[in-house]
Amino acid sequence: MLTQMSSRQSGMVLAVLAAFGFSFKAIFVKLAYQVAPVDAVTLLSLRMMFSLPLFVITGYAYLRSGPALGWKDWLLLVFLGLTGYYGASILDFMGLQYISAGLERVILFTYPTITILIGLLFLNKPLSVRLGIALALCYAGVSLVFISDSQVSEDSVAPWIGAGLVFASAVSYAAYNAFSEVSISKLGAARFSVLALVISIAAAQLHFLAVNPVSDLVQPLPVYGYCAAMALFSTVMPIFFQSGAIQRIGAGRTVLVGMLGPVMTIFFSWLILAEPMTWAQLCGTALVLAGIYQVRRS
Repeated sequence: MLTQMSSRQSGMVLAVLAAFGFSFKAIFVKLAYQVAPVDAVTLLSLRMMFSLPLFVITGYAYLRSGPALGWKDWLLLVFLGLTGYYGASILDFMGLQYISAGLERVILFTYPTITILIGLLFLNKPLSVRLGIALALCYAGVSLVFISDSQVSEDSVAPWIGAGLVFASAVSYAAYNAFSEVSISKLGAARFSVLALVISIAAAQLHFLAVNPVSDLVQPLPVYGYCAAMALFSTVMPIFFQSGAIQRIGAGRTVLVGMLGPVMTIFFSWLILAEPMTWAQLCGTALVLAGIYQVRRS
């Protein structure tokens, strides 16, 4: 079907599919938590184990091409692998034990503004009025969604713990975004993504072996199903969909289409997980999306 569309139309379709896949990650995590007392470390380990063969098969050619890497290149790759796919994921999985999937997605979606703050603090980037407005809109929206969720929570402490962990996840992913440009410019996006993911998978497995017995990998069949679905539909496929969208319509438009993600997560968490959907949650999400739009315009 994509071959019959124009480049712009197929790019938009791919961007929507990427947003849909990424938005479902939190849904799969919450479903896995519902069917078994599995912890975040085990869940991440299983997700990474299912992702590895898919990425190796699709990315093997990229691993064999490109320039040789020096020790500085490897150090930066290790840092990016730990902050990106591993660090951001484990903090996110831990946070989802305490808060709704909708709040998680809204907090995570502030990572572009956190990337800007990292640039302001460490990379001597200027702060414009438009960026200041974007920051204010995003964090006002997050506050509104957080207040809405905390009012319906039975535990007054859990929302704070979960929001803190997910915000730390957003900070980790923002650091990955802010400092990945150097590696991408040398390795290319595809080779960089595969190498960073392999490092993340190794870190996730070492973390699991350090804190859990191997027997914890024995889980009910539904947990394996959700982890496999997470690996395929919310990790591997969206990454390639997103790359294809960027190639056809550019990074800016792809990110703007990706703003559908939080809305999709809120809708499907209401439909599948029976999580409450409030006007405060929707208004807060709209504020965050308006802030991200201001970031993209800048």
